[in-house]
Amino acid sequence: MNARRWARSLLVAALLPSTPLITGAASLTSSWQQRVLVEQNRERESLGLQPFRWNVELAASAQDWADHLARTGRFEHAPEKPTPEGENLWAGTKGYYSPESMVDGWLDEKRNFRPGVFPANSRTGRMEDVGHYTQIVWRASGQVGCAMARSATEDLLVCRYSEAGNWVGERPF
Repeated sequence: MNARRWARSLLVAALLPSTPLITGAASLTSSWQQRVLVEQNRERESLGLQPFRWNVELAASAQDWADHLARTGRFEHAPEKPTPEGENLWAGTKGYYSPESMVDGWLDEKRNFRPGVFPANSRTGRMEDVGHYTQIVWRASGQVGCAMARSATEDLLVCRYSEAGNWVGERPF
């Protein structure tokens, strides 16, 4: 285990008992949900942003979509809702990834991020290279709900955010 992952594991272990108090997330139903929340909030807090609060309605909506993706074998964003929600999707080999490494796939996009307005804040010029990261650190997004489903070969993670981020012409934070 490398030093970064070991340090992160210690941080998660230290924060898990207090996560509901820190985030107002008393309705979390599983350890993996806490771990997904803590990992996203770690990045938000490093930027001076308010931590996400867990939203059970967003989590239920994310579960419906994750189950749909697992059942159909598709990997695509859900159709837009009348009230927009942000959405991050992740998929990987079944049983192989921890909740932290799933979220880290999105947080790793920080390397392509540069300060500025969306979508001109990607060093590569492609908003796809920063969009998951910017949704997590979008200043106006205050609530999150995530869910996981399994297909025959993959784990699928869906996180929904309110208020939606990644608005063209706006700064993430």
